[in-house]
Amino acid sequence: MFGIAVVGLAMGGLDSYIVRRDRMTTPFDTRFEMEVDALLGAVLSYILWQSGTTGPEVLILGFMWYTFVLAGFALPWLNGSLLESFRRKAICVVQIAALIFPLCLVAPAVLLSPVVTTASATLIWSFAADTLWPIVVRATLICDNRLLALGSKNHD
Repeated sequence: MFGIAVVGLAMGGLDSYIVRRDRMTTPFDTRFEMEVDALLGAVLSYILWQSGTTGPEVLILGFMWYTFVLAGFALPWLNGSLLESFRRKAICVVQIAALIFPLCLVAPAVLLSPVVTTASATLIWSFAADTLWPIVVRATLICDNRLLALGSKNHD
């Protein structure tokens, strides 16, 4: 399992690099890659949790994206587009690496929980930033519109 996961992570990284380098990316490619990464994370986290290798905190790494998608049904502003972010890409690599690490047979057991917990906290922070971003943008637009309205009243 460890070897397959490492090869999958490496191939995903190589594919992303080549596609972006040659400017061949499309919105579909980006979304497809994200969904494949999310599925890999979900499968790995479920395997780790069921095997008893880690605690339930590993499920954060595997199911945070799906939680965000479900939250979008209740909070439609979460469904908007986000700007491209190196932070998201880097944290995705950390997320998958933290899910692969416990699969390594020589990984020290004492490090498994701290690695998974740290990666989970980082992922939560990233999703919190992406959840708050639309709120900030919307609040800024409302304030800008109010200022524009006040400005036009002062000129009348």
